[in-house]
This record gives sequence, C-alpha cells and structure tokens, in this order.
Amino acid sequence: MKKYHIYALGNALVDKEFEVEDDFFQHESIQKGLMTLVDGESQSTILKRLMERYGLKKRAGGGSAANTLYAASQFGANTFYSCKVANDDFGDFYLDELGNHNIDTNLESIRSDYGVTGKCLVMVSPDAERTMLTYLGVSSDLTTEDIHQDALKNSKYLYMEGYLVSSPVACKACVEAKNIAQAHGVLTAITLSDPGMVQFFRGGLEEMIGDGVNLLFANQVEALSWTGEETIEAAAAALKSIAKTFVITLGSKGALLFDGDNYIKIAPHQITAVDSNGAGDMFAGAFLYGISTGLNFETAGKLASLSAAAIVSQFGPRLPAAQHQDLLKQIL
Repeated sequence: MKKYHIYALGNALVDKEFEVEDDFFQHESIQKGLMTLVDGESQSTILKRLMERYGLKKRAGGGSAANTLYAASQFGANTFYSCKVANDDFGDFYLDELGNHNIDTNLESIRSDYGVTGKCLVMVSPDAERTMLTYLGVSSDLTTEDIHQDALKNSKYLYMEGYLVSSPVACKACVEAKNIAQAHGVLTAITLSDPGMVQFFRGGLEEMIGDGVNLLFANQVEALSWTGEETIEAAAAALKSIAKTFVITLGSKGALLFDGDNYIKIAPHQITAVDSNGAGDMFAGAFLYGISTGLNFETAGKLASLSAAAIVSQFGPRLPAAQHQDLLKQIL
C-alpha cells in the first residue's frame, strides 16, 4: 500500500488577487489571459498600481500544483508537495497554508536562506478571465535536491506542473523525478499549465514528457497549440503519441477524456462564471483524487467537472474545505 496518492513538484507562490477592468491591461501593456513571468521590480510596480486603483481582494497560498494538491487533499487523498520558499514572512505564510490543508512537504526541513518567496499577481477581469504576473523568487531554484525520494517512491502518482519548465534547474528536477517514478512503478502525470508555456517553452516540456507520461492534462488552447491541429478530435488523436491517457478541458463545453481505450465526453455545468483562476487546477485535483482512490475515468471526470464549475462560480482558486465533501456526495 502506497503512503501517498499524489506526489507533486511545483512553484510555491503566494497569490495576491485583484478584480480589474480590461483597460488596466491595455494601460500597463499586459497580455490578457496568460501567465507572464516578470522580475521583482516590475511586479512591485504593478502591485502598487493595483493597490492604488483596486485594492487587494484576497491573499492565499497558490501555485498551480499546490492548488491541485489542496483540492485532492480535501477530497481525501494523501499528498506530498516538493517546492521552495524563502525564510521570510511569505514563506511562513505559505508553509502554514500547506500544513493547515494536510499536505506534507519538504519545506519542514528545507528553506532557502537567500532570496524571497515567489508571488503571483492574479488579475480577474469582468469576463471572469484570469491574467497573472509572476515573480518566481526562490521557486525558480527548485532542484533535484528538493526531491523527497522516499515520498516519491511511496506514491501512486507523480504530478508535474508545466510552469516549472521556465526554470532550467526546475525542469531538470522534473526529469529526474520522472525517472525515479518510472523506476519504482509510480505513474506519471503532467499538466501543460498555460498556452504561454507551450508557445515559449516547448523544448523544456518535451524534456519533461520524455518517452511519454501516463496522464496528461491540457485545456483546449494548449492541446491545439501543442499538436498544431485545428480540431479537438485531431488534437486528441495526436496526444496519444505522448500520453497513455489524457484530459482535455473545454471550458463551457465540458471535457474530453481518453482512458487508454475509449473517449469519454464529460458534460459541462451551467453556471455564472466569476473567476476562472484555478479551474484547471481544481479539475486536475478532483480527477487525480478520483483515479488514485479507485474511481473510473468517467466518474472521476464527472467529479472534476462539477468541482471546476464550483470554483469558477466563486472568487479565488480554492474552495472551502467542507464544500469538497458536498461535491463528492453529489457524484458518488
């Protein structure tokens, strides 16, 4: 019996969330709908303008893989997160966030004595689209030394965050973690994370994927961009060359799954979208919880779709802890 259902590698970021108008992106020359990496000074400048014009809506522990593990852990999965924060107030806040949500971590023994903890400015526009400006801080220095090999070997799934590809050393850590996982019978999963990662860091993602993964997560834009195809059907066929199974989320159209033998269409839920931030992370967390605890692909997909709809209906990338069990009851 494995101790952990999911072991993940990802960026440790403290999210600062704002509700903004579309003209803010134009005024600040920010590309809407993408995650853009910036330096600390540039982020501080934009943060000051956001605070002056809108005020902070919410602060929370973030990072894509961390949001996914939060969801999985609240549904009932045992999880472990390898990441990197500094010995600063934001690092203390982040570590508390993980501990309060029952996520084991390497941070209890490893904290960086230099630099600062990474931060992400999350800007949500009136159409519920999320746009992010990220300063990785010490998170970009995640290395192979941060891999907790015992925890990884004792997990059912390794989950890799595609955002890590922007750091050469973090990308190398993912490649090493995947090698360890494959050598010890741990299933491998990756999310492409963002259209910008596919567009600008494809070579690194190809290194992380290597000879293929057991499970891949992508949204519609990422799947089409990765494969160069014009339809989801053609993109799905092409993805079989790198993933034994996969999930393609389709926004308001639901999702398309491939379980290794058959395609499964997951129906959407009609909701009023408030904030799309965290929708993909929630889908992945609910889905990984499901398949790692014995649910079939279709049932896991239904739980993930319902959970993603719930997250889009509120502000912020994480649901209240108690709501996860209510979602489970609606599916099981």
